[in-house]
Amino acid sequence: MTTAPPSAAATGIVPADSPPPNPRSAAITPLPPFQPDLYTRAWTSVPHPTLPLLATAHAKSVTVFSLATLSKHSALTGGHARSVRTAAWQPTRDGGNNGGGSGGSRRLGLVTGSFDATAGMWSYVDGGSDGDGDGVLEREVKMGNNKNNSNNRDGDGDDGDGDGPGEREWEFNLVLEGHENEVKSLAFSPGGAYLATSSRDKTVWIWEDVSAAAGGPGDEDEWETVAVLSEHDGDVKAVAWCPSHLPSAAGKRGNYSSDVLASASYDDTVRIWREDADGEWVCVAVLEGHGGTVWGLQWEGRERKDGKFPRLMTFSADGTIKLWSVREEEEEEQEQQQDGDGGPQEGNPFRSGFGGIPNTMRRSIREEWDCTAVLPNVHSRDVYSVSWSADTGLVASTGSDGVVAVYAEDESASEDAVVPSPGAEGVGKNGTAAPKSNWRVVGTISNAHGPYEVNHITWCKRFDPKAELKGKEEMLVTTGDDGVVRPWQVRLS
Repeated sequence: MTTAPPSAAATGIVPADSPPPNPRSAAITPLPPFQPDLYTRAWTSVPHPTLPLLATAHAKSVTVFSLATLSKHSALTGGHARSVRTAAWQPTRDGGNNGGGSGGSRRLGLVTGSFDATAGMWSYVDGGSDGDGDGVLEREVKMGNNKNNSNNRDGDGDDGDGDGPGEREWEFNLVLEGHENEVKSLAFSPGGAYLATSSRDKTVWIWEDVSAAAGGPGDEDEWETVAVLSEHDGDVKAVAWCPSHLPSAAGKRGNYSSDVLASASYDDTVRIWREDADGEWVCVAVLEGHGGTVWGLQWEGRERKDGKFPRLMTFSADGTIKLWSVREEEEEEQEQQQDGDGGPQEGNPFRSGFGGIPNTMRRSIREEWDCTAVLPNVHSRDVYSVSWSADTGLVASTGSDGVVAVYAEDESASEDAVVPSPGAEGVGKNGTAAPKSNWRVVGTISNAHGPYEVNHITWCKRFDPKAELKGKEEMLVTTGDDGVVRPWQVRLS
């Protein structure tokens, strides 16, 4: 059931600039669904970070919707032999003439992961022949490109897109091979230098973009494998990079780089990975506490007021959503104070940020992570997807029970108390939070996709005509087994 609409005096459309402090309730109301229906199970929908585009993986294809028209913009077809399970937008890379003048071009990149055990690189290039560069792409997105969409019921995405005059197509540029089973998740590092892929074969692969080093044009893809991580004991369901745009994300981790990768697995654990000074990727922490498959994870997307390292949120088949924080390294701070100038001591190759431990012992170093909160228990079955807004800090979740829930954190409450594992004293059954938890449920809706499971949820900027603050106001988008991609308006009070 949808929560009651707010009164006229209620604040809030979830704008990026001024969300109401400590909201008590959220009214979740459906908006017109994206068109056309896909008529087959859809796995995930991924919004572009800057453009009004949404990529939805289903069957053997990806349908790209325009957020301005809530209709089909384009489609990626013919690249995979089996269903596409996941997709990710490639961080912007401009090819050729990028000044926006005559001959300039703007390149969209998308990577897809499939049940055929491969990942595919795609590009969509706007020629910019009228000298307007980005503007051409923007106009095409807003116009929508759905004239061929009326009756595609076969679910394989082969609907003849790109045959009309003047239409542009996605090009399938490169296949990344190596996994033995389906690719379940993939993610680009914040700067785009690395791509992580995970699979049913229990491994995580890290690929590095070597296009520039290869000496080719800027719009050509060339990737090579730099690491195969095989410490999980089960399918690796998801991977996620810590956002490096946050001042605290680089952290103070001695001989480890600022790039941080987290992976979630069927073995009920989450692992944290960093690249060491020798260029080798090592596991620095294992997060244990879930009582079932960890379906996914998401990093905190906005800077914390206390300046600490971003938190990590995980969700599981045990019906719980957990929040994890890394313990601060007191010895690192003490070392910097002893240096006198506030910087690390130089000239000693055996000294590191881990209390002066020699380099040869680095791989034995482990970070300590604590479960600092368990969100209130809403779901009766597996939690398949969680989205954490980088603008407002609100969290939305969904899963196999068809429920959509929105949570808010009381940021004025203390975060110092560590919540013990489920079953410990002070924690309710099924991992529900202790009374001092500073998270609360502000809105729920049942049967979001009728009798069908909901596979994915994401916060997404609104650009449709009814949006009051285009490009700032957020909505929720859910993707389900019914093949429908549904947007939802969220109003806070």
